[in-house]
Amino acid sequence: MEKVRWGFLGAGSIANRLGEGLMQVDDAELLAVGSRTADRRQALAERFDVPRQYATYEELVQDPDIDVVYIATPHNLHREHSILALEAGKPVLCEKPFAINVAEAAEIIAVARQRNLFLMEAMWTRYLPVPSEIKRMIDDGVIGQLTMMVGDFGFRGARSARSRLNEPALGGGALLDIGMYPVSFAAYLFGGSPTRIETLGHLEGGIDERSGILLGYPDGGLAVCYSSIRDNTPQECLLFGSGGEIRMPTPWWLTDHFHLKVDGEDWRRVEPGLIGKGFAHEVMEVNRCLKAGLLESPDMTWSHTMGVMTTLDTIRAQWGLRYPME
Repeated sequence: MEKVRWGFLGAGSIANRLGEGLMQVDDAELLAVGSRTADRRQALAERFDVPRQYATYEELVQDPDIDVVYIATPHNLHREHSILALEAGKPVLCEKPFAINVAEAAEIIAVARQRNLFLMEAMWTRYLPVPSEIKRMIDDGVIGQLTMMVGDFGFRGARSARSRLNEPALGGGALLDIGMYPVSFAAYLFGGSPTRIETLGHLEGGIDERSGILLGYPDGGLAVCYSSIRDNTPQECLLFGSGGEIRMPTPWWLTDHFHLKVDGEDWRRVEPGLIGKGFAHEVMEVNRCLKAGLLESPDMTWSHTMGVMTTLDTIRAQWGLRYPME
């Protein structure tokens, strides 16, 4: 396999962002796009010179020349469309959140396991050079034992805006869209799921607008995560260890550098780099895994995805937040 041939199931804004990244990867080709919305489908195809267009998702996944399908539909459709592609024999990259809840996530993974097909959650920031280098440093004890993380993601969005974020039927709200960034990053750095979860969330109109989340890990590790779709927040991530600290600047999930302070030494800037706006790294990881014959990425295992989904379910249960499809 020389070039990995991609099919996009969905043609919205996130598909366009991944398309930008895919164009920067030499061994990737955007072969087809499927969307029920003709103008979006045509616009994406024209922008990225996509040779094949499909008006239905069923037609897309049946294209024999597609090597991997990217699921770029709203949250509430991830389960349905991931399984559609997997049952057609296609490896899948599914946009985050992987599913509405852990039960749906388990269904998707079960199909991938049964079909012996590659499956990965598109938590795109996980594959960037900065998080990878920070994880290496933490595992190597550069700042001692990681004791605390403070991370946020918030912006001011209007309640009246016609947006999926305001729609309960689409799995709207802050948590599943942006709140999961620090929650997933904490699981990555601390190496597993929290053993204690304490939260406060403000709900309005069937969605969570803002929240504060405390996650406790074995050996005393603590993550403080907060998110909002009604408030502009610093968008920083601070990491504290027994022998130093790390500061990830705004926006922490898309930075090409960070600042490191080891006890007894001066602050220094570390620059692992970044390709474009970051999405190319996710495409590169999928291509690498497919060419290596892997079923899951070692950087985003199925067990990690299940662990994060379980945490998100627990958080929503504390708020009493259930979506109409549950």
